[in-house]
Amino acid sequence: MYNSKLYSILEHFNKYEQNRCRKYIQSPYFNKAQELIDLYEIFIKRINSSSQRPFTKEIIWKKLVPKKAFDDVRFRKFCSDLLKLVEGYLGQVVYENSKLDQAVNLMESIGKRKLDKLHNSTVKRAKTISNNQPFRNADYYLKQYQIEKKYYILTEFETKRSDRTNVEDIANNLDYFYFSEKLRLYYVVLTQQTFVSQDYKLLFIDDIMKNIELLKFQDILPISLYYQIILTTLNNENLEHYYKLKDLLGKHSLAFPQKEALTIYYSAINYCIRQLNKGNRQFLEESFYLYNDLIEKEIIFVNEELSPWDFKNICVLALRLGKYEWTENFIKKHRDRLPENSRDNAVTFNLARLYWYQKDHEKVIELLREVEYEDISYNLSSKSMLIATYYETDEIEPLYFLLESFRAYLNRHKDIPESRRRNYKNLIKYTKRLTKVRPGDKTALEKLKTEIEGSKSIADAKWLLEKIAELE
Repeated sequence: MYNSKLYSILEHFNKYEQNRCRKYIQSPYFNKAQELIDLYEIFIKRINSSSQRPFTKEIIWKKLVPKKAFDDVRFRKFCSDLLKLVEGYLGQVVYENSKLDQAVNLMESIGKRKLDKLHNSTVKRAKTISNNQPFRNADYYLKQYQIEKKYYILTEFETKRSDRTNVEDIANNLDYFYFSEKLRLYYVVLTQQTFVSQDYKLLFIDDIMKNIELLKFQDILPISLYYQIILTTLNNENLEHYYKLKDLLGKHSLAFPQKEALTIYYSAINYCIRQLNKGNRQFLEESFYLYNDLIEKEIIFVNEELSPWDFKNICVLALRLGKYEWTENFIKKHRDRLPENSRDNAVTFNLARLYWYQKDHEKVIELLREVEYEDISYNLSSKSMLIATYYETDEIEPLYFLLESFRAYLNRHKDIPESRRRNYKNLIKYTKRLTKVRPGDKTALEKLKTEIEGSKSIADAKWLLEKIAELE
């Protein structure tokens, strides 16, 4: 039973949710079968206990219907009916949390019942709730469309042919939603196509892109923002597109739900990364600005937590900009917002990187020498950092030991992509060769430099070239 759909849903409930679901199942409006109430309690009792005893269908049946022989078909029916109730509870929670959905559905209900006296107050309430919504993404215009459409039905405009109707408002809000969502989905497609080759056909998207400015939708925030995102994605060379997007984000990012706003920021950050890959260093500052904005607006914290990868990226940007004190304060301030299962690794690694930039090699060695990270990416980066640290401190014996153990690690972990494995094997190879070149040996140094510059498969190639330059 541990693998059943019903159990997997119930085990995610905390005590508060267990109690709320219990009240839902006990309500005669939703359920009149005592067996389902009892079955729910059996499941919840097992979930809340630490018992390791078997939990089979037969055992549950004995507790549920002790005086009858086990009936598999009937037991499955009990579980199926309880699952439907639990799913109904989950849907009810969402519905209760959406006052706007309740108001829109109320408009439909009073319309069907011809409750004319409630028309004005119900419409006014729905519009007030809608206008007070904190977000102005595509869903806002979908709700506006639904309100206007139900208002049209309530007022029976079809029978009042001489009256001016709200058809224009219905159509406009439908268009705003359609264009916003279409552009958002187009951006999703473009993003995926940067990783894998997938062919999607989105009807009318070319016509939308050609005519979006002519249609004068600049004041419709999700349309103007996603249009700008798409321009930055399609045209990397025009920096003006990025700065317009940055301006929109600065002014309106809080008008979107948190996860959507974060995705929008990532689109701008990805543009900065593409510029950095072209050697445009001014986008270090731009990337840092965007991340800082995310932190200050609390958008970056999903369910109050900070992703270890965002944590790492922010530290790298700050260090590359020479913001050492800022980085140290950032690590101290936000370490507790990292997921608990990855907190120690993230903090240790990024502190070591800070000390590396500060050339405090003893602290780097102290932090990294005995650490084996569960995450392969951390492990690869920490070992390459430790290689550089041993070289910088002229610790040749520990360096050689690390190079050999690192090579064994790369051979052992077949899940590391071949291209990445090759990068680090070349780092090992050229670091070892570097240690054997005498300072001032121009022939050997030039040969080593030429090989490294001619290869595109070496981790930390920039560091290797810097060390060669110091020996020339």
